[in-house]
Amino acid sequence: MCGDVRACTGGGDQMAVKDRDRFSTATRIRIIGEQTAARVYRSQTKRQARRSRLTGRAALLAMVLCSLVVALAYPIRQYVAQRAEIADLQREQRETRQRVEDLRDLKARWQDDAYAEQQVRLRLHYVMPGETGFVVVDPEAAEQTRARAGAADRPWYQNVWDGVDKADAVARRQ
Repeated sequence: MCGDVRACTGGGDQMAVKDRDRFSTATRIRIIGEQTAARVYRSQTKRQARRSRLTGRAALLAMVLCSLVVALAYPIRQYVAQRAEIADLQREQRETRQRVEDLRDLKARWQDDAYAEQQVRLRLHYVMPGETGFVVVDPEAAEQTRARAGAADRPWYQNVWDGVDKADAVARRQ
């Protein structure tokens, strides 16, 4: 068998066989299969190259985003805390302003002689000359006063020791 089909003697028969093999269905299918396998292999390598490139980009993007989150977490937390503190201070300021306003109203009322006289009569039980003052005693309060009067019947040192015992009992409960 010679290397060149045309150069060989009797090559006409061999040439016909080679041409027949070249155009046979099995040969064409084998060639198409080889070409398809080569395309698949090339597409897989391209896809792998593309995947690795996208994976690197995705990893870089993820690292950048994580870095931003870490870098901004503390300032954002501080911002939120400061906003909450500002809101608390504003609320406290409104309450204080309201308290100042109430105290100004009270001061203005005390400047009025009629209000001052009314409060003195109410709180200190003062009466004007010629008036008769009455104090209404609550019956329950009178009972409590009578119960305390039992302590007055005892010697003073027993009252002192009872007070010490009561204070000690309170300290033990805490």
